[in-house]
Amino acid sequence: MNILQVNASARRLQDEQGSVSTRLANELSAGLRAASPKATLTVRDLAVTPQPLLDEAALGALFTPAAQRTPEQAARVALDDALIAELQAADTVVIGVPMYNFNVTAQFKHWIDAVARAGVTFKYTEKGPVGLLTGKKVYVVTSRGGIHRDQPSDQMTPYLRTVLAFLGMTDVEFVYAEGMAFAAEQGLASARAQIQELLTA
Repeated sequence: MNILQVNASARRLQDEQGSVSTRLANELSAGLRAASPKATLTVRDLAVTPQPLLDEAALGALFTPAAQRTPEQAARVALDDALIAELQAADTVVIGVPMYNFNVTAQFKHWIDAVARAGVTFKYTEKGPVGLLTGKKVYVVTSRGGIHRDQPSDQMTPYLRTVLAFLGMTDVEFVYAEGMAFAAEQGLASARAQIQELLTA
């Protein structure tokens, strides 16, 4: 089993400080590896190596035939290619992403923009779009300052289900660490209980 862990917080994890979503994603990945000792783990930390914005220059590079790209354009496309290759190679994907302003972080949105490529990770057909990244198990570990699960304020969960399904990833489990702004210990304990339940299912 190949595990890809994507840390999508704006903050790095420093001991027990910093990103809660990254800390919990690490714990989930460790549990998966304990259950499958031969599993490999690739970690993409977007706080350490942030993915560039999909801007006009990047779009120009992507829509230029490979043989005609400038060295700068080729280098920009190669950044996206690396993320796509990691995702294609993964059997299991662990995403650690906090809620910022009711949705995913900018760091994670840039990752999505990089890996969603027509003809590579999805394709358009007469019957509509078809995701090409099928057969993967996805775990999303998300931390929130407030309580949003199953509430109208949670724009994040439906968005993630939609975009992951668009790419072909429909087997998705969520772990929620909520109330971190006022009840952090309870939020962490609840998330860890959810992780343990998933690992022993």
